[in-house]
Amino acid sequence: MVKVSGLWHRYGRDWAIRDINFETKNRRVLGLLGSNGAGKSTTMNILCGVLSQTKGTVLIDGVDVRSAPERAKRQLGFLPQQAPLHLDHTVDEYLVHCAYMRNIRRSDVRSAVAAVKAKCGIGHFSKRLLRNLSGGYRQRVGIAQAIIHRPGLVVLDEPTNGLDPNQILEVRHLIKEIADDHAVIFSSHILSEIEATCQDIVMIEEGSMVFSDSMEAFNNYIQPHSMLVTLHASVTAEQLALIPGIDGSEKVTEHTYRLYSAGSSALSSRVIEYCMSHGWPVAELVLERSSLHEIFAQLSKKKS
Repeated sequence: MVKVSGLWHRYGRDWAIRDINFETKNRRVLGLLGSNGAGKSTTMNILCGVLSQTKGTVLIDGVDVRSAPERAKRQLGFLPQQAPLHLDHTVDEYLVHCAYMRNIRRSDVRSAVAAVKAKCGIGHFSKRLLRNLSGGYRQRVGIAQAIIHRPGLVVLDEPTNGLDPNQILEVRHLIKEIADDHAVIFSSHILSEIEATCQDIVMIEEGSMVFSDSMEAFNNYIQPHSMLVTLHASVTAEQLALIPGIDGSEKVTEHTYRLYSAGSSALSSRVIEYCMSHGWPVAELVLERSSLHEIFAQLSKKKS
């Protein structure tokens, strides 16, 4: 659905992004992950035709966004970080307005509005002013306007930002449902959001791509930095540090320890086997992910 090739952009003398390349697949969610200022928003704005790139191409369903923007945008639905809501409109008024903006035929407007209200779970708020909706429901309305014209691609920029935990879970579920009928690009600076929602991942740091593959490949590529082990036994941190492959250990609570390692897919099994062989039954073992900054550092080092 989307092919981004050799994308570069600069503001003045500074390059915001350099040589960005990726493709999306239909009925999958691609996560665009990067820390604040990494170049995500620049990439998203170029992809959506809001910004004209310095060089490179973006094709949506084979149509070049720069040379044929109107044709390309017919296949695009976009929710920016700040949803473009008219707060003095009701839900129905706003979605009807969006339908006309998207050149939906007058005879089809009512059915298009009804369909997205049902899809996004906002039908019971049809006559309510947008300013009187919670943050979660405003975001649902924002997503509804992005899909009202049935685009092939839906682009969501930080769609869970500022929501409470329950609202985040609801929006995640909605995004997965949307991916049943669309290709979706989901931008975030929070790794856990990408992991919970996406099947594919593109990571950008300091304007450059450091990773592009499936979520499964990412989880195999980036090994955990540490693990928490809870034992039905009293041991010392020094004893656990003797486990082959463990670089260090510290006591967290009476029976819980944090073990540090360089990372290995087989290390958790080795820890369990070692503890059991020494008569220390394992109650729980939890792998801990490195911080996002550490992951970017690992990826940048491996890329170079």
